[in-house]
Amino acid sequence: MQDKNILEVNHLSKKFGENEILKDINGTVKSGQVICVIGPSGAGKSTFLRCLNLLEKPTSGEVKFEGTDLTHVDGKQLLDLRERMGMVFQSFNLFPNMTVLRNLMLAPIRVKHMSEEDAKQTAMKLLKRVGLDGKADAYPSSLSGGQQQRVAIARALAMNPEVMLFDEPTSALDPEMVGEVLEVMQELANEGMTMVVVTHEMGFAKSVADEVWFMADGYILERSKPAEMFDNPQNDRAKDFIGKIIEAK
Repeated sequence: MQDKNILEVNHLSKKFGENEILKDINGTVKSGQVICVIGPSGAGKSTFLRCLNLLEKPTSGEVKFEGTDLTHVDGKQLLDLRERMGMVFQSFNLFPNMTVLRNLMLAPIRVKHMSEEDAKQTAMKLLKRVGLDGKADAYPSSLSGGQQQRVAIARALAMNPEVMLFDEPTSALDPEMVGEVLEVMQELANEGMTMVVVTHEMGFAKSVADEVWFMADGYILERSKPAEMFDNPQNDRAKDFIGKIIEAK
């Protein structure tokens, strides 16, 4: 059901000192949509994603989550809203001194005040969902990068988010491990999870995204259906970027 706006960005800008990273960004993400954000390094993609849940505070503009402008709330209200957005980073950020199971149980118990038993049941279901129920008692250091990233996805899902934000979730992985993470993300998309994914995986963007947004120089220069973006980009920067990817293959 892609009619309800989950995220709405209006005239978003972000400066670090004199350096303007994001310039007048506008966009809407509807319920159940998968948006893939592509573009060259330094385009502002990761900063844009981090502004969506206010890990970075925008310099100006609005970021509305289900109608509430996050730039005008703080404290507990911001934390409550942020809990409803799962985030998966390039680095897995798992707690090394905890088992995989405890990594998944921690936030639901501490933040949602879930009982130990309920948190454990939820965690085991999620580990099964990402194909790692046999690793519940393992520590992160014993897992491959792909396995750690799947645990990180399961951990984000343990908070039962309404939106998942992915910041280049496969960029730190060896090539043979990329597929196992993309497979989990594909399944989430199939189940109707609303997702915003910053990615270099063009095959994933082409096959899974509802819309692809091309960013360069701090702007969203083009947004379109995947087939249009990859087969017939209109913007010159997008043409150049996609042309180089096709050549590299």
